[in-house]
Amino acid sequence: MSARILIVEDDETIAHMIETTLGIGGYQSAICLDGLAALEAMGNGDFDLILLDVMLPGIDGFAVFENRHNNTPVIFLTAMGDVPSKVKGLRMGAEDYITKPFEAMELLARIEVVLRRTQPEHKEYSYGDITVEPDRHIVQLHGQKVDLTPKEFDLLIFFIKNTDIALTRERLLSAVWGYDFSGETRTVDTHIQQLRKKLKLQEDLVTIPRLGYRLERRS
Repeated sequence: MSARILIVEDDETIAHMIETTLGIGGYQSAICLDGLAALEAMGNGDFDLILLDVMLPGIDGFAVFENRHNNTPVIFLTAMGDVPSKVKGLRMGAEDYITKPFEAMELLARIEVVLRRTQPEHKEYSYGDITVEPDRHIVQLHGQKVDLTPKEFDLLIFFIKNTDIALTRERLLSAVWGYDFSGETRTVDTHIQQLRKKLKLQEDLVTIPRLGYRLERRS
């Protein structure tokens, strides 16, 4: 199941832009346009992450953070880029502090970092006859161990987590290599070729022309 993210942003245009970005990443989301509504949503909803603006009607984002009733991780996403505000947000316990304007791929990459850190890792993933044990860093095909490089391993897990979702090369670079990775998208293509070869995924890990790749769901 994909993570559920609460967007707390009083500018509807920006809120829907973030919502679209999260949809590209395969996340579910809900929007609140003011601080009081955000507190109510946090109490009624089960969210994995909160993207929280600071300058909000009602009560500001810092007050929302202090008055939330659970430990749901928070990323401040705000135009307040001054150092004192950043320091305050991080010292309060926020996972990250991102200033506007921001790049969509950077936002997704930072979200992934937080979710990896705050969500318990599954002990095992499976896709058809492929099983993956993250803790032991073991991949098996038909019960036989397959040797993958660290990046091939991470790429495989990311595809399995996002089965049936079209993923751009830039998205894969951000998720697996890091948002500040400066390599070419050819790097992704090379690793995809190796995954197909090693795990017999030629028919399942499909190329989407001029976009990227999709690991198709097996019935």
